[in-house]
Amino acid sequence: MNKAIVIGAAGGTGQVIVSELLSKDVEVIAYGRTEEKLKKLVEDNYHHHLLSYKVGDLYDFSTIVEAAKDVEVMFLCTGVSYHANEEEVLRFGKKMMDLADFLGIKIVFVDGIYVYGYQVAKGDENHPMEPHTRKGKLKVKLERLIFSGQWTRAKALIVRLPDYYGISSQNAYLQPTLEGIAANKPTIFMGNLKTPREYVYLPDAAKMIVNIAEKEESYGEKWNIPGVGLISGKEIIRIAREVTGNRKAVIPLTKFSIRLIGLFDAFMKEVVEIMYLTEKGFVLSGDKYEKRIGPIPATPYKEGLEETLRILMKSKKEI
Repeated sequence: MNKAIVIGAAGGTGQVIVSELLSKDVEVIAYGRTEEKLKKLVEDNYHHHLLSYKVGDLYDFSTIVEAAKDVEVMFLCTGVSYHANEEEVLRFGKKMMDLADFLGIKIVFVDGIYVYGYQVAKGDENHPMEPHTRKGKLKVKLERLIFSGQWTRAKALIVRLPDYYGISSQNAYLQPTLEGIAANKPTIFMGNLKTPREYVYLPDAAKMIVNIAEKEESYGEKWNIPGVGLISGKEIIRIAREVTGNRKAVIPLTKFSIRLIGLFDAFMKEVVEIMYLTEKGFVLSGDKYEKRIGPIPATPYKEGLEETLRILMKSKKEI
């Protein structure tokens, strides 16, 4: 891979994928809606000579075509809004596939695990897709559309991540917890503090995603991006307190409390239906990645959390 475009480059996964591509000397076009954020992304990568940016909307076909001249792979790190309906989700998927087909390039969809519903076996790529939520059912339809075979030039793959964390994670469920502790303030935790759950450190996820995308034989398939096992909220908070010295309260938000907040907040209203993932951790198998790509990058939780918190604390002091 010599040249790639990252759509949603200023988002959580977009930022780390841009950095990982640059580390492999891939020329990158960072595409997004907000010029200020894209400029900061360039600055954070020390004005890397291989990095440029283009401002445009997700549905601005002509602008993306112009930006994507001579690219080989498009990384799609953004999507429709959290409360989008079926028509919007499928229109988005078709639009992106039409775009990749027009350009004759590969496309990488970065997605989550809602398609699986409750875990019934080890979470490999063949886990039954039997979601019980509206979002999960829409994601199944999107996957079937992507792999429907109606495009002649585009080659697509899907990578699926569990919950994630890292300095760029922004809207991740763990982010308010880490930001609050780093700021020495009382904060919240999404879900039960005792439930062991899987998280992936975003720099590790970016390495895996790019490694998968580099291989021609990866396309036409879906791939897991696993974390390093299970960890409870209590353990995360213990590590965070060791790093920061913050002993302020961390309040767990249950499904019931989020439903109440959802009466006044549209985003939190949409979160309610996927709270099942906070009640029983879903673990992704990395067997396929290990067999076909190589060793899984696996930053221990303690190391990844320490690095994230150190940067958060530094940024709070600079504000």
